[in-house]
Amino acid sequence: MTAPVPRSCEEDSCVTCSDTAVPVTIVRLLADGLAVADTGQGEEEISVALVRAGAGDTVLVHAKEAIAVVASQTPSGPGTEGGQVPRGEAGDAGR
Repeated sequence: MTAPVPRSCEEDSCVTCSDTAVPVTIVRLLADGLAVADTGQGEEEISVALVRAGAGDTVLVHAKEAIAVVASQTPSGPGTEGGQVPRGEAGDAGR
């Protein structure tokens, strides 16, 4: 018999921890590739290390990780496609 996996969420599931990617709006960027996002049900801290995004942008989030930019209020800059960060630039995404 396997031991149950502890949940990190206090309710049934966090909006961004569900089994699907959900659109959220970035409220503000934080240090270390993190951001505060408005989920429509409150604010959650997410990672934006894989995308080039800024405040006001809508991103798809899965497991607290932004995986794509859906609507951008921030210029993507040269060499980016679909809000993705070119290889080797993930550490400075959106900054």
